[in-house]
Amino acid sequence: MKKTLYLKFIIAYIIFGVFAFFLIGLLVPMIAQDTLKKERAEDLYTEAVLIADTYASGLYTNDTSLGAVKNQLDVLSVFINATIRVINPSGRVVLSSDTPLDVDNVEIIENFDPTAAGTSYYMIDDFYGYYNTDVLTVYAPITATYKVRGYVVINSSMAQIAQASEKYLSIAYITLLIAFLLSLIVLIFFTELVYSPLKKITYATEQYASGNMHYEFQVESNDEMGYLAAALGYMASEIARAEDDQKKFVANVSHDFRSPLTSIRGYLEAMIDGTIPPEMHEKYLTIVLNETERLTKLTNSLLTLNNLNTKGLMLNRTNFDINAVIRNVAATFEGTCKNKKLAIELILTGEELYVNADMEKIQQVLYNLTDNAIKFSHHDSLIKIETTEKKNKVFVSVKDYGIGIPKEDQKYVFDRFYKSDASRGKDKKGTGLGLSITKEIIHSHEEHIDVISTEGVGTEFVFSLALADEKEQKVIE
Repeated sequence: MKKTLYLKFIIAYIIFGVFAFFLIGLLVPMIAQDTLKKERAEDLYTEAVLIADTYASGLYTNDTSLGAVKNQLDVLSVFINATIRVINPSGRVVLSSDTPLDVDNVEIIENFDPTAAGTSYYMIDDFYGYYNTDVLTVYAPITATYKVRGYVVINSSMAQIAQASEKYLSIAYITLLIAFLLSLIVLIFFTELVYSPLKKITYATEQYASGNMHYEFQVESNDEMGYLAAALGYMASEIARAEDDQKKFVANVSHDFRSPLTSIRGYLEAMIDGTIPPEMHEKYLTIVLNETERLTKLTNSLLTLNNLNTKGLMLNRTNFDINAVIRNVAATFEGTCKNKKLAIELILTGEELYVNADMEKIQQVLYNLTDNAIKFSHHDSLIKIETTEKKNKVFVSVKDYGIGIPKEDQKYVFDRFYKSDASRGKDKKGTGLGLSITKEIIHSHEEHIDVISTEGVGTEFVFSLALADEKEQKVIE
C-alpha cells in the first residue's frame, strides 16, 4: 500500500468526475432536445388544431374574411413565437404570419405533402427547401363539409430548442460541480476513517517485520479498522512475549546445563592433575555421577515437554481407578517421607473411582505434584491427597503445609524453568520443568489445573479429570 492506495483513490475520484462531465455533456443535450422537441411539437399541434377548427375553417365557409384571420394569426404567431400558415392541399399559401396579405402574388410550396410525416404529427426538416436550416413543423387539417380544404402549418425554429437545451446543460454542469465538491466530504471521511488508520497499521507492520515487536500504536475507532489494529497489536505483543520467553528459555537451559558440566569438568581435571588424591576419587566420581543424572533428568524433561507441545498429541485414554494410582504414587515416596518425617494422608472418594484419561501421564502428574509438595514441606509436616467427584468430573487435590508461594509468583508457577526466590534454596536440583509438564499433560486432556497458595501456610494444586462412564468401567488388576 506504500503511497499508492490514496493516490489510486484520488485518481479514481478524478476519473469519475471527468467521466461524469463528458457523460452529462453527451447525454443531457440529447435527452433535453428530444424532450423539448416533443413538448414543443405537442404545444404547437394543439394550437394548430385550435386554429384549424376556428379561424381557418371560417375561410372555407365564408364566415370570416382573409384580413380578420390574418390579424388573428399575426397575434398568435407572436404569442407562440412561430410562423403560422394556411396552405391548400396543392401547396398554395393562403395566409402566412411572416408576410403581408397579398392576394395578387401567389406563393407555392413546391412538393407540399402533409402526409410525409406519416403517423407523427410533426416533422423536423427544411420544410421542402423553404428554410436554410431545419425547423419543427406541425400540420393540422382544415375540414369543411366533410372534406379536407387545407392545412394549418406551424413552423418553429430549432434554435429556440437548442438554447433551452443549453440552459439544461448548464444547470446539469452546475449540479455536477456542486455534487463533486460535496463528494469531497467522502474523501475527507475516507482519509480520516480509513486511510490514516490504515497508514498507522501499515507502518506498524513494517516495524514488526523489521523485528521491533515492542512498537506500540493505537487507532481510536470502534469499527473493523480499530479491531484490526487491536488484533495486530495483540499479535505483536504475543510474539514479543514468545520471543522473550524463548530467550529466557535458552538462557535457563544454558545455565542449567552449564552448571553441572562445569562441575563435572572441574572434578575430572582435578583427579587427572592429582589435585584430588586417588583415595578421594570415589567420593568425587559419585558427585560426577549425580551431576550426570541431573543432566539426564533435565534432558528427559525437555523431551517430554517438546512431545507434549506437539500438535496432535496422542493420548492412550483408558478407564482406570485413580484411587489406585494415587496409592501407588504415595507408596513410591514412602522412603523420602520417612527421611523427612512427613506423612501422606489419602482422602479418597470410595474404594474405587474410575476416570477416563492416559494413566501413565496422569501418574506422572501425580508424581510431579507429590514430589513438589515434599520438597517444599517442613519436617514433621503433612501432605494431603484428596479425590472428589462432582458433575461427571473427578477433582484431585495435592496439598502441603510448607513454605507456600508468594502471591506475585503464583501466576508464573507453570512457566518453564520458573523458580520463585523462596524456593531456590530448597530446590537446587530441580529443573523448573515439572509444573510445566504437569500443566501440558492436563491441558492435553482438555482439563484444568489451578493453584491455591498462601505464603508461609502451604500450597494446594487441584486438577480435573473426566469421570469414566459406569457402563464402560474396567477393573484394573
